[in-house]
Amino acid sequence: MSWGFYGGEMPLTNAKLKALKPKAKPYKLADYDGLLILVTPNGSKLWKFKFRINGKEKSLSFGKYPYVSLLQARDMRDAARTNIAQGVDPAALKRERKNSQKAISEHTFAKFADRYLIKSMKEGKSEATLKKTEWILRLAIADIGDMAINNINAQTVLKTLKKREAMGHYETVRRMKSTISAVFRYAVASGVAENDPTFALKDALIRPTTKHRAAITDKTKLKEYLHALENYGGRTETKIGLKLLMLFACRPGEIRKAKWEEFNFEERIWSVPVTRMKMRKPHTVPLCADALALLEQLRTLTGWGDLLFPAQTSAHKPISENTLNQALRRMGFGPEEVTSHGFRSTFSTFANESGLWNPDAIEAYCARQDKNAVRRAYNRSLYWDERVRMADWWADELVQISLK
Repeated sequence: MSWGFYGGEMPLTNAKLKALKPKAKPYKLADYDGLLILVTPNGSKLWKFKFRINGKEKSLSFGKYPYVSLLQARDMRDAARTNIAQGVDPAALKRERKNSQKAISEHTFAKFADRYLIKSMKEGKSEATLKKTEWILRLAIADIGDMAINNINAQTVLKTLKKREAMGHYETVRRMKSTISAVFRYAVASGVAENDPTFALKDALIRPTTKHRAAITDKTKLKEYLHALENYGGRTETKIGLKLLMLFACRPGEIRKAKWEEFNFEERIWSVPVTRMKMRKPHTVPLCADALALLEQLRTLTGWGDLLFPAQTSAHKPISENTLNQALRRMGFGPEEVTSHGFRSTFSTFANESGLWNPDAIEAYCARQDKNAVRRAYNRSLYWDERVRMADWWADELVQISLK
C-alpha cells in the first residue's frame, strides 16, 4: 500500500468524509499539512498524520472518524506540528504518554498493597498479624486502591485516616497509618514511589490512649479467680484451656490453635510453631506435672482429632478467643478485671515479685522477644533449665494461693 493520495487537492469536508465508501484495497485522501484519512476495506475511516523529523518520515494515528471529528483531527495535527517545530517527536511523545498511563494502571496502591502482603507472608509473619494487616489494607484500598501510588499525597492519605478518626477508631487509625506507610516504603524500594507521604502526618492525628490488657496482679483477686475457675460449670475443655493458659503464660491464640502433634509427652515439651508466634520465632514450653495431667484429661475429650480445642461447629477449626473471654464473664469477671491475654501479665508479676528468677528468664518464659539478636539466641538456650524449674514453681504457687 503506497502513501499516494486519491482525489483532488481541496481539503476534506464532513460531506466528503461521510460519502467515502470502502474499496477492495485501502486508500487515503489528504486534507492538508500532512493530515489524511485512511479508508479500509471494512469501511473504517482512520485519521493519519504524516510528518518528517530528523530526516525521517513517520506517521501518527489520531483515531477513527466520526468519533474523532475533522476539526479535532486538525487540532491534533496542529499540536503535533508545534511539537515538531520544537524538536519533539510527536510519535515518541504519544508512546511516552501511553506508557505512563500503563504504569499508572499497573502501579496502583491496591497492587502494591497486594505485593506487600505477599512479601509479609514470605517473611513468615504470624497468621494473626497477616489477618490484621489484610483487614487494614482493605480499608485503605476502599479509598485509594485505584489511585497510582506515585500520585497519592499526604492530604489524600489524611482524608482516609480522618474518616476513621471521626468514628473514634483511634487505634485503627494508628495501625492504618503505619500499614500504609509500609506499603509506600515498599513502593519506594521498588523504584516506583518517590516518597512516603505519611511522614508528613506525624502530628496530624489524635494519638490513641494506651490501654493495657486487664490482668489479675494481687493474691486476693487471684485466689478468688482460681476458686471461680475450679467451680466453673461450662464445658470441661474450656476450663482446661483456661488452666493451661494460666500455667503456660502464653498468648490465647497459641493455645487455642495448638495441635496434639506439637506435644512431646516423653520429653515434656510443647513446641509452638513459628507460624503461631507473634515474634515469628519458634517457642518451646516446658510441661510441668500439672500441665501434663490436664493434657491427659483433655486427650480423652479431644484426642481423636488434630486440635486440642476444636470448635463445636467444626473439628477442623479451633475455638475462638471469645470462647475463653466469655467463660471469664460467666465466672463474674468483667473485661476491666481480666482478659485471656492478661494471664501472661499475671505470671510475670508474681514471678518478678518472688525474686527467685532472672528477669530475662521470665521474659523468655512469656516468649517476649529480646531486641538484641545475640542476647536472644543466648537467652533461649541459657534459661531453658530455669524455665523448667519456673514452670514447676508456678504450678505450686497457684495451688498455694488457692489454699491460703
